[in-house]
Amino acid sequence: MDFEEISRFSIEHSNDLILYFDETGSVFYANHAADAALEYGKDIKLTSVTEIFPSLFSWQSGQLVCMEPLDGREIETEAYRRNRTCFPVSTRMYQMDEDHCIVIACDITERIQMKKRVLEVDQQIEDALKVKSEFTANVTHELRTPVNGISGNTRELLELETDPAKIRRLNLIERGCQDMHNIINNVLDFSKLEAGKFTLELREFVFRDMIDYAVSNHRTKINEKGLEFLLTISPDIPERIIGDELRIVQILNNLLSNAVKFTSAGKIILEVVKTAQIDSRIELFFLVIDSGIGIAKEDQDKLFQSFSQVDASISRKFGGTGLGLNITKQLVEMMGGSIHLESEQGKGSMFSFQIWVELPKDEIEEPDKTISNNRENIKHATLDDFGIKDDLWHFGTEENLTELDKKMTKLVLCLEMGNWEKAESFADTIKQMTAQAPKEIKSIALRVKMAVQKEDYEHAMAYHKDLAELLKSQKAGIEE
Repeated sequence: MDFEEISRFSIEHSNDLILYFDETGSVFYANHAADAALEYGKDIKLTSVTEIFPSLFSWQSGQLVCMEPLDGREIETEAYRRNRTCFPVSTRMYQMDEDHCIVIACDITERIQMKKRVLEVDQQIEDALKVKSEFTANVTHELRTPVNGISGNTRELLELETDPAKIRRLNLIERGCQDMHNIINNVLDFSKLEAGKFTLELREFVFRDMIDYAVSNHRTKINEKGLEFLLTISPDIPERIIGDELRIVQILNNLLSNAVKFTSAGKIILEVVKTAQIDSRIELFFLVIDSGIGIAKEDQDKLFQSFSQVDASISRKFGGTGLGLNITKQLVEMMGGSIHLESEQGKGSMFSFQIWVELPKDEIEEPDKTISNNRENIKHATLDDFGIKDDLWHFGTEENLTELDKKMTKLVLCLEMGNWEKAESFADTIKQMTAQAPKEIKSIALRVKMAVQKEDYEHAMAYHKDLAELLKSQKAGIEE
């Protein structure tokens, strides 16, 4: 079989419709696919190409005129059957010689139907998101009303109440209302982000006041847990900047809240550095570091997904919807930045993110040449560089026993004052810090926690005394 025979065989058995026609428009060849699709049979040779592709060809002054260039470009049109029904095709036309042309057409009915189905599905998804967004907005509004009522009445009762036990319970109700507010806000923000209806509100504000406000939201819990808090703001950051103050506070609140929530002992660090400047825009780099429980490498990718937490026990113990970090990530990206995590289980976590903000006209100055160095130094920092080590949690180390002694003292004070909420927090920390201790010590630490949870003063003090003696012996053994 020579090349000509191979070509003829390939054309005849091609799935595409292939038609040859002359300068009069008469079709003088059609392959099997064209015969089957157009249904002309033998009469196709008596047919004009203008009948099959009326949108591509026409007669003008007795001459056949092609409405599109004969250069092989793809053109979507309709091909008409003998019974004058039509179907969509994608065509390519070529000039073979002075008197002959060829049309190659592919039936795109399935492609058109698929495209139509995709558009219909897209519209259905858009409609569903709209309904979901409206529903979420209505539900969150309905939820806010009773929560606001409970919170307002609780605050009024707190102003009148003098009984410590009742004050403690009212504070728990107020804290529950605040948690509910946070959940409602997260769900509403997530819904807006998902629907693409979330916009940033840019305005001028005092940067350090914003940082102070964000930190002040967590000082009470930081003090209750006896944590050390370190704040560093680079002196080259302007006093006033232009950005979405509310959303930057929201980002910091989410990260600081998690840092406080998952850190029972040690310290939390917030550092802000100016890392770049382009004309009136500056890049701010934030670090939020804690000495908390840390996150295993295999679980870190889950954190920024919606409705996701490392495991169910985290949600049961610490609460939350799993939306905070997903929203944080999207807000950071809307501000032209990205967020990253470095963490090890039992060693702590370091969240870093950068955002771009504008400068007011009177704050614009020449960029500092050392900024690029700041960026490289801080972006390659590790937990160890900030003194976040696992010695605190490794039972028997000097740092561990020193911190345990502090927590034990604070626990006694809370028991004496009847502050069971703080006492439970310290008892839980003591239990975590003795997780690697000998069995006897771990057992007594657990009994301390259980007694505190039951608000059993006598047993709590007794177990505390037993644990203190065991820890004293442990410390004496190290010193010897």
